[in-house]
Amino acid sequence: MNTFLFTGRRRALALLGSGLAAPALAQFRVEVSGVGLTQLPIVIAPFRGEEGAPQKISSIIRADLERSGQLRGIDVPGLLVDESSRPDLVALRQRGADALAAGSVMRLADGRWDIRFRLWDVVKGQDLSGQSYAVTAGDLRLAAHRIADYIYEKLTGERGVFSTRIAYVTRGASRFNLWVADADGENSQSALASPEPIISPAWAANGAQLAYVSFESRKPVVYVHEVASGRRRLLANFRGSNSAPAWAPDGRSLAVTLSREGGSQLYIISAEGGEPRRLMESPAIDTEPVFSPDGRSIYFVSDRGGAPQVYRVSTSGGAPERVTFNGSYNISPALSPDGKTLAYTSRVAGAFKLQVMDLASGNVASITDTTADESPSFSPNGKLIVYATRQGGQEALMTTTLDGRIKARLAGQGGDIREPDWGPFAR
Repeated sequence: MNTFLFTGRRRALALLGSGLAAPALAQFRVEVSGVGLTQLPIVIAPFRGEEGAPQKISSIIRADLERSGQLRGIDVPGLLVDESSRPDLVALRQRGADALAAGSVMRLADGRWDIRFRLWDVVKGQDLSGQSYAVTAGDLRLAAHRIADYIYEKLTGERGVFSTRIAYVTRGASRFNLWVADADGENSQSALASPEPIISPAWAANGAQLAYVSFESRKPVVYVHEVASGRRRLLANFRGSNSAPAWAPDGRSLAVTLSREGGSQLYIISAEGGEPRRLMESPAIDTEPVFSPDGRSIYFVSDRGGAPQVYRVSTSGGAPERVTFNGSYNISPALSPDGKTLAYTSRVAGAFKLQVMDLASGNVASITDTTADESPSFSPNGKLIVYATRQGGQEALMTTTLDGRIKARLAGQGGDIREPDWGPFAR
């Protein structure tokens, strides 16, 4: 079997004998680095009363906005404002601010927390309105993420992704975990734990289901998992290997890689299971499928040209078209939600680097300075990519803007962190 099947989303297999151990990871911290050219300066004032709350709301909001690469936090020491204040917008403008967000946090008699905030356009001197939430302590972070979404959309015109979720896999102490976490890596919840490998998590477009590959039956088998209830069902358990699930945009079917007829080939299978349809007849190894946003094409990795490259084929089958030409080893394709950008991992001088291709022009840019990048996945607004890598000698999840200027490390407690997949907008 070709070695490229054990890289990218398959690298979890190669780690089985590595002896790496890691604690069950549940918390990450956000470290933002890089300099953007057009960042909008915003003041996120400390929320009145947040020092008595389990979460510091203003810090979560600021970290979200800075990670986007579009906004830059400004410190104004001693600023005391909340959602009911009449802030001195002229003075804030003189401090270089374009916007101000302020609010309050108060515990209610029933134990919930009341969060209120307001947003101002400092340049235009306008009140841009605000929102309020009454939430349990466990939902304070979610409320902060939703506030960040509101601010981001008001100021950029683009929908924010901070209240979305990511899935990823860890291995520690001979145990594998499939985690579902906030988009900043915090608030991780274990969806599945197993002594056998779990690989290739993939979100359905409705955000309610995850497909993944489990080795609990001593062979790769594809499951579909309901995130809210924890219920799961077997999707593909045919003779040989069953791997690399990818949801169609309409959620009615998945592309999978099966070796039921010998080599690894692409098939389409109903989301309810049943007999799969083979997509192509080929002696090559075809794997890592991903649907185009319109559902008409599938991008995949194949060694049909002698080395792994990314190809594209119609979902009805036919002759595939080669997409990547830069470099001799390109794997793990991911498509932006608008279908205009391809992210993938390329082996360059022995290092694995995240690449971004403009599909219209074919122009390719390498946007990282790390050497073990894998499994890129776009945010649902297409503005960020999450990927796994090694930085400073540690495994880490990272997010990056498409130009590579702003990166955020979602740094855990050490150990093996793999295969992130960014979930869709909440419905």
